[in-house]
Amino acid sequence: MYNKVILIGNLGADPELRTLDSGSRVVKISLATNENYQDKSGEWQKRTEWHNVIAWNNLADRMSNSLKKGMMVFIEGKVTYRKWQDQEGKDRYTTDILANTMRMLEKRDSSNSGGGFPSDTDAPNYVKEAPASNPTTPQAAPQVDAPEEDDLPF
Repeated sequence: MYNKVILIGNLGADPELRTLDSGSRVVKISLATNENYQDKSGEWQKRTEWHNVIAWNNLADRMSNSLKKGMMVFIEGKVTYRKWQDQEGKDRYTTDILANTMRMLEKRDSSNSGGGFPSDTDAPNYVKEAPASNPTTPQAAPQVDAPEEDDLPF
């Protein structure tokens, strides 16, 4: 049996970090994922799904310190279900994603519009131009008998 979820989405609010009486730390984030589809009449529709994501201890600290509303993140974890009772004593059920991996997909202090991708004005910070080659300068021929080096551990 296998229970694995992978989500890429945007935070709907800043992370909520709590410390329990036991000393454990838990963070909750609300993550929005979007899906575009064509309805029966041929019109394009956008559907947003909201996911409750929970993380514990070290990952909770990392998420609390590095994530902000609107940021795009990659979350990997598993689906969990909780049963609880509301103030009227009725049973309620909640579906959570218990995160075990989180990757930020944009810089925390990005100055762009928050869409997750750099703007044209950010390009100089990301792209380094290659030095212009001189066509009159001969290029060194590759050595045919030299073994290829790689950084693979096996």
